[in-house]
Amino acid sequence: MLRISALLHHRFASEAHRPAIALLLCTALALPHVSAEGLKPSKVPQKHLPRVENILGVPGHESCRIMADDGDERTFKSLGVCDQLLEACENMGWKTPSKIQAEAIPHALEGRDVIGLAQTGSGKTGAFALPIIQALLDNPQPFFACILSPTRFVDYITSCTVFLKELAIQISQQFEALGSAIGLKCSVLVGGIDMMAQAVSLAKRPHIVVGTPGRLLDHLSNTKGFSLRMLKYLVLDEADRLLNMDFEKAIDDILKAIPRDRRTYLFSATMTKKVGKLQRACLKNPVKIEASSKYSTVDTLKQQFRLVPAKYKDCYLVYILTAMSGSTSMVFTRTCDSTRLLALLLRNLGLKAIPISGQMSQTKRLGALNKFKAGSCNILLCTDVASRGLDIPSVDLVINYDIPSNSKDYIHRVGRTARAGRSGLAIALVNQYEVEWYLQIEQLIGKKLPEFQSEEAEVLLLLERVSDAKRIAQMKMKESAGNKKRRRVGDGDDDEEIERYETTNKGGKASKKSRRK
Repeated sequence: MLRISALLHHRFASEAHRPAIALLLCTALALPHVSAEGLKPSKVPQKHLPRVENILGVPGHESCRIMADDGDERTFKSLGVCDQLLEACENMGWKTPSKIQAEAIPHALEGRDVIGLAQTGSGKTGAFALPIIQALLDNPQPFFACILSPTRFVDYITSCTVFLKELAIQISQQFEALGSAIGLKCSVLVGGIDMMAQAVSLAKRPHIVVGTPGRLLDHLSNTKGFSLRMLKYLVLDEADRLLNMDFEKAIDDILKAIPRDRRTYLFSATMTKKVGKLQRACLKNPVKIEASSKYSTVDTLKQQFRLVPAKYKDCYLVYILTAMSGSTSMVFTRTCDSTRLLALLLRNLGLKAIPISGQMSQTKRLGALNKFKAGSCNILLCTDVASRGLDIPSVDLVINYDIPSNSKDYIHRVGRTARAGRSGLAIALVNQYEVEWYLQIEQLIGKKLPEFQSEEAEVLLLLERVSDAKRIAQMKMKESAGNKKRRRVGDGDDDEEIERYETTNKGGKASKKSRRK
């Protein structure tokens, strides 16, 4: 009872939320219901100059913090982007620069080191790719730039390792798209892919190397003829992860193998204030650009929540996905097992769902992502493996089936929708055990979210069908766990079932090979 009282009087709980919280908790516990630096004026008009706020920077370096202002609409041409790249931007559908691009690109073109902070989905990749490619046009050479992205992080709540290798592949694709007219070559170095094939790619002397710290270090140590001694640009993407202790040794070893006379860019949605760590990256005269508040979501994102008893959460999930059956949806869970269980449950109900998690092999994850992007499956069940950096343009809906214990992860999750000026919807399903985590999210984003409207009686009409589908899914999971022939967890019967489902969907009948199994 003291726990309930503490939640009801939590300083982040609004008056509007307290009755619903009280009713939910009492129902779940079977208790009686309670009522309860700047740009030079000679180059840019004064009205475009951002406000400059000096902050404490790296010792010996000039550092400034730039807050983006909403002024007249700026274009890529007004930022100094050359004609060749202007055409590439137009081909990619980039009509106007985002805030982080508008503030970072002029400084990068001037030869400054940049620290860029911006919300997820705001175009950080374009902010460093365009200046690098433009510099490459003036001075073409192999191994011109290296972009590092994180390979993994560990969710200590679930003990689940989350892999982000797809982020490196996506960055490479954007570089190749922007530089397609000039024959830009890119090489991707990530784990889970044969090193010999990557060595062959490096032997072709690409202009850009994109990779994860561990695999890049492996090639620097073991691949004959590969060196970054002529490197001109280093980019640390998702810098908050890269500057963590997990990657400190790998980053230090890479920095020793590359020249000090280079430009360095750090970009991230969030970053800690441990500015001293930036000394390790050898930034020179850096400009720190913050295109938005530290933790925020885009204005085109509509966010809602729904308080639900834990035992009915599956019903609410199915209800929402059914009501928005024409939408492309991502459902975030806390554990890898949950993604597979929910994918099986939803498929049992006729919904086109596919899971992706850190326990799946690289090939399976890329396959799942490609099927989701192609539209053969419109529901992606995922862990935080898909919450950072992955650009899936057409996501209409994000559902937080499990509320993240780290509030910042919520920002990254909902950032998968409402990207590049599009609109989107995010719904958080909050059970009685997740209320405190949800209230911390509201504190972080600085606003109270409206409640998702639905009639409980209408939702519970699905209870029997959902329960049966879940029981069948659990039986399938147990059969999969008992299959000793699986080569790897997550690559066994569940994935075969996905493929069999998709084959049936496309052709109306399963293949003979599938039927024999």
